[in-house]
Amino acid sequence: MKINTNFLDLKDSYLFSTVAKKVKAFQESNPDKEIYRLGIGDVTLPLVPAVVKAIHDATDEMSKKGSFRGYGPEQGYDFLREGIAAYYSRKGVKLDKDEIFVSDGAKSDLGNILDILHPDNKVLIPDPVYPAYVDTNVMAGRKIDTAQGNQSNSFKPMPDKNYKADIIYICSPNNPTGAVYTYDELKEWVDYANSCKALILFDSAYEAFVGDDDLPGSIFEIEGARTCAIEFCSLSKTAGFTGTRCGYTVVPSELEFDGVKMNSLWNRRQCTKFNGVPYIIQRGAQAVFSEEGLAQIKANIAYYKENARMIHEGLEKKGIWHIGGVNSPYIWLKCPDGMTSWEYFDHLLTNAQVVGTPGAGFGAMGEGYFRLTAFGDREKTAEAVRRIVALS
Repeated sequence: MKINTNFLDLKDSYLFSTVAKKVKAFQESNPDKEIYRLGIGDVTLPLVPAVVKAIHDATDEMSKKGSFRGYGPEQGYDFLREGIAAYYSRKGVKLDKDEIFVSDGAKSDLGNILDILHPDNKVLIPDPVYPAYVDTNVMAGRKIDTAQGNQSNSFKPMPDKNYKADIIYICSPNNPTGAVYTYDELKEWVDYANSCKALILFDSAYEAFVGDDDLPGSIFEIEGARTCAIEFCSLSKTAGFTGTRCGYTVVPSELEFDGVKMNSLWNRRQCTKFNGVPYIIQRGAQAVFSEEGLAQIKANIAYYKENARMIHEGLEKKGIWHIGGVNSPYIWLKCPDGMTSWEYFDHLLTNAQVVGTPGAGFGAMGEGYFRLTAFGDREKTAEAVRRIVALS
């Protein structure tokens, strides 16, 4: 018996554990000081009333013999898939329900999709980046190259026509940088992928934060994407489902490699290795896409975007270079005075009791930068910003 030794090539996941240890040590030494957290990646507002009611109603259904549900379809119930398709139609994107696969979140499917892709594929991943993209490919033993983000390209790397990728990861709005690709920029990626017969894995987990009509929220708003892209989305940040777990993956019917339709291949994988999302949760997710639900989650997102605006204005007042915070819940800033990302972490914690996330944890190109998030409480966010601005 042999283990998968690729797992031994994984770097220790020290980022958030180190953050937690540093914060704990500071609190123990300074029990009278309150910590203001702008590094939190979880939501803080509760589920909206329309969702709560739908979950309660579905729970009642499960308590009665006549409406009890057992095993559901691995692809998701039609009522939810049709609701998601209707949501996309608002963006001018036409989807068939059979192109939509309900999941327990984008993170799971972004890793699981690799089951149907050959291990020899060359992978192109942006840097800085959400660590799961890298780790899942390391686990599979794939060769990884990086598309480097920096200030000169506003942390939106573009394709190199002299390099041929097989699998391309794109996250827009981006975690951790908050950068959002334009229509023209995504079109360039789509054209590149089609030209070299590559597959784009598009993470749109933060699409609900895009408020600018000149920016796309789905890659399928781009002509040609249906022959080169799979889109992953989550209700975690859209509707606060971090604790209830629901998302979806869109695999177009036209997407085909080696004469095999990816939709059929993914369906086969899901039927074998996934039991589906619970009925009760899917009813809650259905309510997200109702008129009432959309209005309510829009109000929650507006709350977070106001937090982001406050952070953005505070950094501007302080003269700190940054991006994000407008069509994204993330703000990506350059550490002042040439500090490393961990030095700035210690500086903020010690002198302002504010916690963020060091950019070095998101890849080599993240060194010297820092991520703040808008998911906190309004009053505490305002106080954290005041403290950052007051730092000498």
